[in-house]
Amino acid sequence: MDSQSIDISRHVWETKYRHVERGIAERSIADTWRRVARALAATEPVDAPVWAGRFFHILQDFKFLPGGRIQAGAGTSHDVTLFNCFVMGPVEDSVPGIFRALQEAAVTMQKGGGIGIDFSTLRPRGTKARETGSIASGPLSFMQIWDSMCGTILSTGSRRGAMMATLRCDHPDIEEFVTAKREPGRLRRFNLSVLVTDPFMAAVRSNTDWALVFPAAAFGDKGETVIRHWSNAGSPVPCRVIRRMPARQLWNTILRASYDCAEPGVLFIDRINHMNNLAYREHISATNPCGEIPLPPYGACDLGSLNLTRFVLSPFTPQARFDIDALVETTAIAVRLLDNVIDASRFPLPQQRDNAQGSRRIGLGITGLADALVMLGLAYGEERALTVVRDLMRTICHAAYKTSIALAGEKGSFVFFERENYLQSKFIRTLPDEIRDGIARRGIRNSHLLAIAPTGTISLLAGNVSSGLEPIFDASYTRKVLGADGTPIEFTLTDCALNVWRQTTGATAGVPAAFVTAADLPVRAHLETQAALQPSVDNSISKTINVSEDCPFGEFSRIYDLAYDLQLKGCTTFRPNPVTGAVLGAQDSGLEAPHCCTVDREAD
Repeated sequence: MDSQSIDISRHVWETKYRHVERGIAERSIADTWRRVARALAATEPVDAPVWAGRFFHILQDFKFLPGGRIQAGAGTSHDVTLFNCFVMGPVEDSVPGIFRALQEAAVTMQKGGGIGIDFSTLRPRGTKARETGSIASGPLSFMQIWDSMCGTILSTGSRRGAMMATLRCDHPDIEEFVTAKREPGRLRRFNLSVLVTDPFMAAVRSNTDWALVFPAAAFGDKGETVIRHWSNAGSPVPCRVIRRMPARQLWNTILRASYDCAEPGVLFIDRINHMNNLAYREHISATNPCGEIPLPPYGACDLGSLNLTRFVLSPFTPQARFDIDALVETTAIAVRLLDNVIDASRFPLPQQRDNAQGSRRIGLGITGLADALVMLGLAYGEERALTVVRDLMRTICHAAYKTSIALAGEKGSFVFFERENYLQSKFIRTLPDEIRDGIARRGIRNSHLLAIAPTGTISLLAGNVSSGLEPIFDASYTRKVLGADGTPIEFTLTDCALNVWRQTTGATAGVPAAFVTAADLPVRAHLETQAALQPSVDNSISKTINVSEDCPFGEFSRIYDLAYDLQLKGCTTFRPNPVTGAVLGAQDSGLEAPHCCTVDREAD
């Protein structure tokens, strides 16, 4: 690392992850790694010291980066969760139900978890309640209460937690939801995503009308109804048609808001549910705040990332290559570590504990992808790079599944495992026969294993490696991060791969031949890289497609159509504009930008 990378790495460690117990502070990050390794190995029924050593080995030199909550909380006496984020339970369409859900969200955030909430269950604004005759104020009015709650919780000194709000594309208040952030200061603590269905996309493309609906049980017997699989309903239900509008008009409203305000994002929710390994027992209508883990009610995300820059041998030489054996070995140990997090963690709510222990979902991902490609002499998004990315993620996926099968033989399968139903899941059917046969014979420890998270903060911890699967932001840039007292501190950073190139070649100027930045890339390079990874990721991928401020709206709108056609599970874009500002730059890191639009937008 260069001196500035060392400085910001130490700053991140000191302000976010360094533990102080009874006045005694950890002296170095190696102490943090030992604390985490010992705490997670303590759940092992035998050979705990051996596993502590193996866990420490993959943490050492930032080869594996557990989610921020794990690094901050494991092995401490703090009453916090080790899970980064949760999806909350259904918001019941009643005043008591709404405030029960608010209380559960407050407790979860106070314990350190980010949250996702689907507000589609709340009746639209202006409708009359059958029992009381009162007029509903709609989901947006109640979202304001969540927004205020989040600000209050954060003001108490709790760790930063993000919120994701979702609303169905056929909810009658969808237009108000989509345009909410045009109003300055409104819902600034929320990330917003629209649940986009396949029938809606078909209506957009056929230029037909689209019905905005709500479950008919809220209205009585009169009026036109259609059948829809509504949020948190076990099966399709009759829904009252409130009004109709051209599907393409609604789609353009969504895209225009994303163009102007960088929100909402889009979740292709039918694809998410069709590809869910547990589709036989759960219906998903929300994700964690950054979108890489679609979750059922009370689901939790248990995250960690392999730092790909630490697995490149002979970088910037003709012999540059990935150390596949080391990557597979580290993947296996990381899966075990993340599985142990489930048993070591506290949970804000008993329902969250039951869901986490029932499914044992984990989200092993990658970071430093763009830097690793540069070290290999491959430009982000080019065909050779896409082939490497596709093969690499497949290798990680298969290693993770083989490990989980072996763990099932040792410790048992996850509680919700139903052998035949699980084997018929669409993602599982794409796996090699060897893995499917292993699941059939021995079961599997974890329902899901892979997710690619943003990793902004933990990538700074590792020496400013490129975040997640994102391209390199710039060769050098100024970055502001918050100090322990909440005031911003400025660092001038150099990209990790560029530092390695200079150390390897002795160069003092210029950049490597394959060095490209986000600003240099066509949109298709972003999407095709995400699409190359998605077939080997059973959860999802958090990816922001950066476009220039002068990108024409027509070109911008095609991003979402291409994302849908490439079989992605979601799409998020960022275009600098007067509402959001810039994410990073020579003078400003975007500290005032919405949480979803900052480079370190994970809740860690």
